[in-house]
Amino acid sequence: MPSENLRWETLEALKSSPKGKLKYSPDWLEKGEVKHKSLLCFLCEYKAEEIKEAPVVSPAASVSSPPVISILSPKATQMAGCIRMCEHKHKAKAKAALSLRQEQQERLVATVSICESEQLKRYEELMELKQRQEYQSMRDMMEKETQESLGRQEKLREEHRHRMKILNLRLREAEQQRLREAELERQRQVEGRERHRAINAIQEEVLQLNQLLQPRPSTLTDPALDHTPYITRGNQLCSQVSEVVPASADGKFPSVEDLTVAERALQEMRSLVRNLQDEVAQAAERKRKEQEEEEEEEKKRHEELKAQQEEQKKNAAQSAKEKAKKQGLQTGADDSTLKWYNALQDAASRCAQAFDELSRAKDTQTKKLKMELQKAANTPVSQIANISGAPLKEAFEKIDKLLSSRPVTSAGKTVSTSQHPQGLEFVSYKLAEKFVKQGEEEVASNHSAAFPIAAVASGIWELHPTIGELILAHLHKKCPYAVPHYPPMESGTSVEDYQNLFDSFLKRMSGMIRLYAAIIQMRWPYTGKQGPHPHGLNHGWRWLAQILNMEPLADITATILFDFLEVCGNALMRQYRGQFWKLILLIIEEYFPRYL
Repeated sequence: MPSENLRWETLEALKSSPKGKLKYSPDWLEKGEVKHKSLLCFLCEYKAEEIKEAPVVSPAASVSSPPVISILSPKATQMAGCIRMCEHKHKAKAKAALSLRQEQQERLVATVSICESEQLKRYEELMELKQRQEYQSMRDMMEKETQESLGRQEKLREEHRHRMKILNLRLREAEQQRLREAELERQRQVEGRERHRAINAIQEEVLQLNQLLQPRPSTLTDPALDHTPYITRGNQLCSQVSEVVPASADGKFPSVEDLTVAERALQEMRSLVRNLQDEVAQAAERKRKEQEEEEEEEKKRHEELKAQQEEQKKNAAQSAKEKAKKQGLQTGADDSTLKWYNALQDAASRCAQAFDELSRAKDTQTKKLKMELQKAANTPVSQIANISGAPLKEAFEKIDKLLSSRPVTSAGKTVSTSQHPQGLEFVSYKLAEKFVKQGEEEVASNHSAAFPIAAVASGIWELHPTIGELILAHLHKKCPYAVPHYPPMESGTSVEDYQNLFDSFLKRMSGMIRLYAAIIQMRWPYTGKQGPHPHGLNHGWRWLAQILNMEPLADITATILFDFLEVCGNALMRQYRGQFWKLILLIIEEYFPRYL
């Protein structure tokens, strides 16, 4: 037991020692060998202290004696055993702790591995989810872009439709603007042509009035009447109008100012003519008074000359009848032809009497209306010469409108025959007169003009038969050969004077015969349905037969036969064929020799 107490004392002493105050960590093995070495050092130091306490051996003894073996004391041995047991105990604990730690570590590692595996699965699932989300997001983005693209396309289509609608609207507006401009241009051209025609008509009237300013043979012997100022002023007015007319050439039309200048010149020319006529009338009155004194002296001589002429006329008529009786030809038209001729002249006289009130009107308004109606009737007819197509159709439509009491534009003014009760008769008479005058003047100098004039006259005749009768009446009055009829000599006219009188009109007679020959074969080409010709080739055949049954007149008969056959001979040949050629042989073999 004492040893036991000693051990505990030793332990207490060790505990109280500086080394015993060191803290011992049970996990020193896990923390390394440093603490282990410190404990060994502690034991070594403890052993060294025990050695110091052992007895010292003398040097002699030490030389002669054998080496001393150090033997630990029981206390040290016990301490060493305790230490070793403690070490073993601690090693076992450490091993157990280490095993436990290893198991825990393995379990931790397994747990961590399982967690990592699960986390890896979650990560893979997360990555797969992210891929799906990214794929879905990409699909959504692509669908969104597709929808946006479709929306943009639809927007572009809508914009395109809107632009197309705007373009179509602009095109329609441009087309409407072009049509408006074309209509304005057409209206401007129509008005310009009307002004042009009005200026032409004014120029024609001014030139005609200027001819009236020229001195007549009856006024040349009157020294009190001086025509020079009137002629000078008339020539100035003609030059003034002529300066306006060239401005309308080369496709240009005269302006309103030009028309105004021409109208003022016309008014002044009319005033000149009226003043001259007044002076002529006064001079004629003076001359009449002077001649009244001479008439008494001439009366007896005139009566004697008249008796001689009557006797000469009777002798000439008797000789002509005897000659015709011998040769079998007529000296004049037959009774039926003369009756027809007289009936036409009576109809023309009745028409002239029907507008007598309008022609004799004194008030300014009625006079102005009469002039406008006359211009509206004369202007389209005077424009027919070598024109065709649209201008010819336009002239025809103006005449038709005027005769149908519809308003027409003439010289920039609107006029209608319904503005006066006698307007239609007046226009009908003037139109027929103008047609014949065109044949007398235009066709006489330009033979090709007969056909367009005849086409319009035939079309108007078909729509308004009264115009045809008036045309024939005026034609027969100015050109009796169109009947055919040889007018008798006036009393006091010799055969030579009679022949020379009609020779001077031969050119005008030729123009009117050509116009008549064109009328009987021409039709208005722009009519949808056409009935029989109002005055067709059968009348031409009748005229040709009657002229060949009459005694020919020198120069006159040959001229009118040539003009008539040159114009409508081909049409007569196509219709009458063999009969026509027989008639031609008759002319060659039997009629021509009568000129000799």
